[in-house]
Amino acid sequence: MYLLLCFYFQQLFLLIFLFTLNRNSLANKFATLMETITWLPLMFLILCSVRGEFLPNTDAHLMNCMESDQEALIDFKNGLHDPANRLSSWKGSNCCHWRGISCENTTGAVIAVDLRNPRPTGYDDESLARYGFWNLSGEIKPSLTKLKSLRHLDLSFNTFNDNPIPDFFGSLKNLQYLNLSHAGFSGAIPVNLGNLSSLQYLDVSSDEIWGESSLFVDNLEWLTGLVSLKHLVINEVNLSMVGSDWIRQLNKLPSLTELHLQNCRLSGSISPPTLLNLTSLVVLDLSYNQFDPKALDWLVNISSLVTLDISNSGLGGRIPLGLSELPNLEFLYLGYNGLSASCDQLLGGRWEKIQVLDLKENNLHGKLPASIGNLTFLSHLDLSSNSVDGGIPSSIGKLCNLISLGMFNNYINETLPKFLEGTEICLSRRPFPILQSFVLSDNYLVGNLPEWLGHLENLVELDLSSNYLNGQIPDSFGSLQNFSGRPLPRLQSLDLSDNHLVGNLPEWLGQLENLVELHLSYNSLNGSIPASFGSLQNLSRGPLPNLQLLYLSDNQLVGKLPEWLAQLENLLELDLSNNSLYGPIPTSFGILQQNLTVLRLGENELNGTLPESLGQLSELRIFDVSSNQLTGIVTEAHFLKLKKLSDLDLSSNSFTLDVKSDWVPPFQVSSLAMSSCHLGPSFPTWLKSQKQVDYLAFSNAGISGSIPYWFWEFSYSLSHMNLSFNQLAGQLPSPLEFGSQPRLSAYLFGVVVDLSSNNFSGSVPIPSGSFYLLDLSSNKLSGNIPNKWNLTVGTFAFLSIANNQLNGEIPAWIGNIVPGAEVIDLSNNSLIGSIPSSIVNCSDLSVLDISNNHLSGTIPTFLGQLSGLKTLHLNDNKLYGQLPSSFQNLSGLETLNLGNNKLYGRIPPWIGNGFESLRILSLRSNSFSGELPALLSNLSSLQVLDLAENQLTGSIPASFGNFKAMLQAQIINRYLLYGAAPIYQNAVTRKHPDSYVGTMEFGNYYESFIVNMKGQLLRYTKTLSLVTMLDLSGNNLSGALPIEMTNLLGLIVLNLSRNHFTGHIPESISKLKQLSSLDLSSNKFSGAIPQSLGSLSFLGYLNLSNNELSGPIPDKDQMLTFNASSFAGNIGLCGGPLAVKCSGDDNNGKLDKGRTTLRDAGNGDGFIDKWFYLSIGLGFAAGILVPYLIMAMRKSWSIAYFDVVDKAVDRILHLWLKYRTTKQRTRGHQRRR
Repeated sequence: MYLLLCFYFQQLFLLIFLFTLNRNSLANKFATLMETITWLPLMFLILCSVRGEFLPNTDAHLMNCMESDQEALIDFKNGLHDPANRLSSWKGSNCCHWRGISCENTTGAVIAVDLRNPRPTGYDDESLARYGFWNLSGEIKPSLTKLKSLRHLDLSFNTFNDNPIPDFFGSLKNLQYLNLSHAGFSGAIPVNLGNLSSLQYLDVSSDEIWGESSLFVDNLEWLTGLVSLKHLVINEVNLSMVGSDWIRQLNKLPSLTELHLQNCRLSGSISPPTLLNLTSLVVLDLSYNQFDPKALDWLVNISSLVTLDISNSGLGGRIPLGLSELPNLEFLYLGYNGLSASCDQLLGGRWEKIQVLDLKENNLHGKLPASIGNLTFLSHLDLSSNSVDGGIPSSIGKLCNLISLGMFNNYINETLPKFLEGTEICLSRRPFPILQSFVLSDNYLVGNLPEWLGHLENLVELDLSSNYLNGQIPDSFGSLQNFSGRPLPRLQSLDLSDNHLVGNLPEWLGQLENLVELHLSYNSLNGSIPASFGSLQNLSRGPLPNLQLLYLSDNQLVGKLPEWLAQLENLLELDLSNNSLYGPIPTSFGILQQNLTVLRLGENELNGTLPESLGQLSELRIFDVSSNQLTGIVTEAHFLKLKKLSDLDLSSNSFTLDVKSDWVPPFQVSSLAMSSCHLGPSFPTWLKSQKQVDYLAFSNAGISGSIPYWFWEFSYSLSHMNLSFNQLAGQLPSPLEFGSQPRLSAYLFGVVVDLSSNNFSGSVPIPSGSFYLLDLSSNKLSGNIPNKWNLTVGTFAFLSIANNQLNGEIPAWIGNIVPGAEVIDLSNNSLIGSIPSSIVNCSDLSVLDISNNHLSGTIPTFLGQLSGLKTLHLNDNKLYGQLPSSFQNLSGLETLNLGNNKLYGRIPPWIGNGFESLRILSLRSNSFSGELPALLSNLSSLQVLDLAENQLTGSIPASFGNFKAMLQAQIINRYLLYGAAPIYQNAVTRKHPDSYVGTMEFGNYYESFIVNMKGQLLRYTKTLSLVTMLDLSGNNLSGALPIEMTNLLGLIVLNLSRNHFTGHIPESISKLKQLSSLDLSSNKFSGAIPQSLGSLSFLGYLNLSNNELSGPIPDKDQMLTFNASSFAGNIGLCGGPLAVKCSGDDNNGKLDKGRTTLRDAGNGDGFIDKWFYLSIGLGFAAGILVPYLIMAMRKSWSIAYFDVVDKAVDRILHLWLKYRTTKQRTRGHQRRR
């Protein structure tokens, strides 16, 4: 009966195969054939290989079992514990009918006992579900030895309670098959198993418990007795005591075909015997051990090998090229070994039959050779996490049998081939006809996505994330003709995230009916989310019916949230954060209540109110709508059914939380962020009900008053607490104690506490516990810094007590208690004394800011040992002395501010050497003397140089025109921030985070600097990276202004005032187009003001006062915007806005066009002027003749006449001048506008 069924099934297989070839066209024969040979052989094997388990033992019906065997089995059963009653069939007179028992068909003797657990614990294979759970335990009785004909014994995947393997198994002389794997045995494997000379199959694999193997062997000598052994499996058995001689023992088993020694704690070298007898070995598994690099060399001599697995064995060294010459090798696994090889040499080998080549996590280097296309049997290629560079050769198109290609985390830096070679040799004449997985993520791929990707009909997974691909996602994918008539019909996972892709989301994405995961985050995609996705035709159900994960975050998407998103019935996670989406959140999102677990809409421009329907999302775990423009009142209804919520972020909106005072939320969150929401004025009492909070951010939440006592008990288990920017008052508890020790990465852990910018008063609390960040800045704390802190092990990276009212000295032990500090900020207090020497223990210190205190003494030389220092602020103290030469070791400095102290001496030339990253250098308001070092121009990153208010002499070196960072405008704004937050984010966040980290509103030290600009002191912080300034004011510098200075085209502020500069202002100063503030006052500049100064359209402040300038003030463009104070104190200057008129104005008819003059040819009043002058002339003539005639007649009349004339002329001239002045002022105001 059994043989007949097998025969019929074979015939059925052949008929279906022939039917397939006849019915289908050539284009789809191959695809149909592959489907056929996928399931038919599987069914054939199931029917024909498990005769005793799946089909009744038909031969047993012909013969009853032997009575002695039945009694032995009953006794064996009595020792077992069978909780599921799986041996319920073990009754009656014929044991051959019992489950798991097979008998010899002539004698009725029991020949097989198969009691393996068909569904072991931890195994979820649904195909085994019909057998239920069968887990035997108890005692194995020696009655099994009475089964004299027993040839097959399988007790695998049971739980025999750490019992040893029974010694009497060695007396089962006829055993051919013995499987005791994963059965809970422990102790030593009995050596008398070596008596089983007929044994062909032995599996004693163990299980590791807490990293320890439960079975062990101290020698393998007993194996030599198993002369018939073909299949040996000793996985996860401790063989560490065997030594390196194990291969010599196994070499005595000439019939061995399969050997599995996975994770057996073998180590060291493998010394093969001189005469290798393992000539029949087909499968060898030595994975998860620790061998020396040469362990592979002897394997090239085993020509029979078909499968070799020595992965995860710490080999190192080189991959023997001889492996490629093994004639029968089909499966090779060498991953996770650190092996090295040249891709060209290794993959250029013969590899005649290779199907699986797994070389991931090694040191393969070089380019893939074109000869890789000759490996035509290859089905799985994994070169992930190596150092492969170059491109993907087009010859891979010849790999018609390729199912999986994995090359993520390499250095592939070219474009994907536009065309593939050899696709015509594939039956379908299409590229990669059966390829299912194509993964090239984490490389350096550039260029566009090739069109052939859209032809991969069987592709299930496409991952090209974390590359540099650009261009658009091709629309052509949606129009390509293929077997199904749809683009990528079997695609389930598409990941193109973290590239440089642009353009709109293509319509064809909405046709991917089998798509489960879509990752397009971290690109530059724009446009709206297509509304057409929700209305595409020929969809079996709604849009994208199988989609579970949709990630479109960190793009430039705009538009409103489409309603069709609510129709994604299987959607589990939706991430649209960090785009420019606007409009309200659709109320229909509440429909997703059955499945949605993650909803991230943060960092958009969404407005309106929060829909109450979101409170129906009963499966929601992560809810983030932070950093939008949402408003309105949030009530208890918004959280009605959110019982599974673990992460909630409503921060950076304008919500007002309106809940009852006795409200108890339905959730127990671990992360709670409501910064910039209105939660006050009183401290929220509902927080008391939350027992699992780990991350808490209530910054800028309008909370005032004191913190209730219960909160400090609540906060004990917090790992992140941010209550900054509120109006919290009162005293902080001391000690400020936290019991949590959160691990942020392998090297960073500790509690984050930010209580800055409040009104806390009293003394500084004593920190107690494991801290990563403590920020108490901008409060009203007073007194001394405590002398004793109770810190446990942690990574204290950030400490700020700045902007308080502290006095006393900096504790001498501060560097000992926070040796891992990245930032120490004690600025803006009233601290006295000197800088403690223990600070040198902070070897990772990046920021030291102790400015604006009353520190005294010299700058200690030991600060030069802080080689990692990036910003150093010692300004506004009472430090004196010279710059220590040890500062030459601070080569990573970006900011050095020593201003407003009592330092003296020359500016050392070594400052110009070795400080490649120095952006800001301020030595202002000290007593430095001597000349300016010409080498300062070597500071290639310098944007701000402030040497004002010193006693410097000499001239400005011509090399000052070569400051590289000032040669062009700074157009990219970079926040100059340091400290805990950037490190924390790098340690904790990932591109696709599985757990919420929280908005980093704390832990940043923002670089700031006060710039003397436009005649006032302005503090720059967030735009500081855009400032370029050169301030040499208030010194004794002399000489001419070097023409080279006008090469600093990016300069915004130039202040050379209060020196002794001479010569002319260069005409080329007009090249400084970015100049916003120019102060050359109180010098000895002479000559004319350059006419070109008016072309500086950004110039908002100009001070040329108190020089020796002469000539007319330019009267056009930007120069018309400055008043007289900009030019005062220059005796030779004339013209508006000065009251001084330029000489010769009456002769040439020109006097400061645009200001008060006697003529203006461009004015409509010219005609009136001409008649006025004509009347003056006629009057003059009459005035000569009439007086002459009168005076000739009578003297008294002449006297009276001249009195009248004098008064009339005076009156006329007065009125005329008043009229002209009024007209010119009106015209000047109009021009300025």
